[in-house]
Amino acid sequence: QVQFVESGGGLVQPGGSLRLSCAASGNMAWYRQVPGKQREWVAIIMAAGPTTYRSSVQGRFTISRPPGSNTVTLQMNNLKPDDTAVYYCNRFPATALDNWGQGTQVTVSS
Repeated sequence: QVQFVESGGGLVQPGGSLRLSCAASGNMAWYRQVPGKQREWVAIIMAAGPTTYRSSVQGRFTISRPPGSNTVTLQMNNLKPDDTAVYYCNRFPATALDNWGQGTQVTVSS
C-alpha cells in the first residue's frame, strides 16, 4: 500500500506563508489534524483538475498539481494560528483505516 510523504511544514508567524508538497497521483486531498480532534480534509484536487476547499481556508490556500507532475502542493497564505496542525496528504476520500504518512507539522505563532 502506498504511503505518502509530506514535506514543507514549519513555524511561521501569523500572516505568513508555507508551501507543502507530496508525491501523488489520482484524486488527492490535504488533511490536517489537531491533537484531540478528528482529522479533517482541507483541500481536494481531482485527477481531472477540479478543486474544493474547506470554507475556513477558501481564498487563502491553493491546492495544485502542475501538468505532467506527480506532485501535489498546498500553497498556504495568510496563515492563522487556527491553521496550526499536522498536515497530511492522501487519496480522496480516505479514512482512518487507510495508510497515512507521518505528516508535516505546521505551526502558526508569533
